[in-house]
Amino acid sequence: MSEFISTGTRFAPLPSPFVFKRGGSLNAGRMAFETWGALNASKNNAVLILTGLSPSAHAASSAENPEKGWWEAMVGPGKAIDTTVWHVICVNTLGSCKGSTGPASTDSATGEAYRLQFPDLAIEDCARAAKAVLNHLGIESLACLVGNSMGGMVALSFLQQFPLFTRSHVNVSGSAQALPFSIAIRSLQREAIRLDPHWNQGRYDRADYPRNGMRIARKLGVVTYRSAMEWDGRFGRVRLNSEASQERFGMEFEVESYLEAHAERFVDQFDPNCYLYLSRAMDWFDVCQSCARDGDDVVGALATIPLQRALVLGATTDILFPLHQQQQIADGLARGGAKTRFLALDSHQGHDAFLVDIDKFAPPIRQFLDELRNLP
Repeated sequence: MSEFISTGTRFAPLPSPFVFKRGGSLNAGRMAFETWGALNASKNNAVLILTGLSPSAHAASSAENPEKGWWEAMVGPGKAIDTTVWHVICVNTLGSCKGSTGPASTDSATGEAYRLQFPDLAIEDCARAAKAVLNHLGIESLACLVGNSMGGMVALSFLQQFPLFTRSHVNVSGSAQALPFSIAIRSLQREAIRLDPHWNQGRYDRADYPRNGMRIARKLGVVTYRSAMEWDGRFGRVRLNSEASQERFGMEFEVESYLEAHAERFVDQFDPNCYLYLSRAMDWFDVCQSCARDGDDVVGALATIPLQRALVLGATTDILFPLHQQQQIADGLARGGAKTRFLALDSHQGHDAFLVDIDKFAPPIRQFLDELRNLP
């Protein structure tokens, strides 16, 4: 059991007790966050970034931590999210293992890791925990709320729970509810972890660790994060050196080696129990449940969110959070009165496009924020 915390990360306390949507509570919980840029005198230039499942709060480099962040190409001086203009805050999600309280954290009441004693986690809990960071910082409103992937889900819940707190929203490859395909993939990932005998009902340590389960889970994830077009163009049917594997049915193609390398890196950077909790939280999420709407009336549920402006982006080749889900978000926010722009970006890099295809994603985000800055 361990946590992975970046240098320069700061912490905000959660209210005690912090009560979870599905029952249970935390005492002495905390949220990890990092900031860039300064809050102006009017306190109206705050931008909050909510992340996908696995990133830390370290979205970009800083004086405290010069290491490149997970969205380094997007956040910083002169970049699309310009930290000379905006006071940018990025939080590590509740339930993670990268500083915020989660299953890998130590329960102060027992001196042991929470493991499966951590309360059932919902996306709505992640949104309220992010709001606690803003309360800690004394931020009374947001100029813009930015959410990527799972963070797009958290952002929509934030907008539902804290209406009128945010002037604008950028939703990047997000969704308003989990789809059966995405649930199925995440179910297989969780099963791979749980069936690893070293998982041991969550009672593992570094000496006895569900490494194989995590490897398979990560490989399944990476396959869905990119598109078939990219796999074909990047690897084709290129084979490894014939001596690369002597194992029968072992790795033979370059694409297999690529997946293995990704999996090996991830295994040492993320806690299995945290992965299980966050994965299931995504499956449970549905904006309709938060406003007593019929399960199919996603647009109607989103139309109840009061918002001035919105930008919704998605990649045409995303199979995990497919494009029609971003169209739904845009349609719903527009119906609710937000001046909304929806862009289907022609990127062959699938769900991960917002992390790697910066030339496609940065210009509309830059334009949106520039327009927001110039509004009276």
